[in-house]
Order: sequence, then C-alpha cells, then structure tokens
Amino acid sequence: MNIEKIKNELEKIIGKRVRIKVNVGRNKYEYYEGEILKVYPCLFTFSTVNFVKSFSYSDVLTKDIQISLSNS
Repeated sequence: MNIEKIKNELEKIIGKRVRIKVNVGRNKYEYYEGEILKVYPCLFTFSTVNFVKSFSYSDVLTKDIQISLSNS
C-alpha cells in the first residue's frame, strides 16, 4: 500500500462514521469515533462531537493509526 492508495481509500469514506485507533507509544492507544471531514494533499481531517484532529497519510502507512468503519 502507498500514500496515494490510502488517500483514495479515505476519499471513498468521507462523511461516513469511522473508528480511529491512535498509537501514542509504549503500548498505549487512544480511540476516537467520528467521521472523515476532508482529504488534503498531505493530510486528512477527522471530526468527533467535541473536536477536529488531523492526521497524515504516513500515520496510516506506518500503522500509527488504524481506521475502520463504525457499525453504529
């Protein structure tokens, strides 16, 4: 998988509910549920009820964040 492929896959799920698992180091993880807002050339934005975060495609490539579609 490469960055362009990741970007294309994220464009397909803009506006859909997703879960994001973020590796914050030392076997610690943060979990968020929300939706992909927008896809930019170098990063994408993710929105929850309380805030907006941005992540780079390399975070997905290196598996520092994992994205899955939410069941709810």
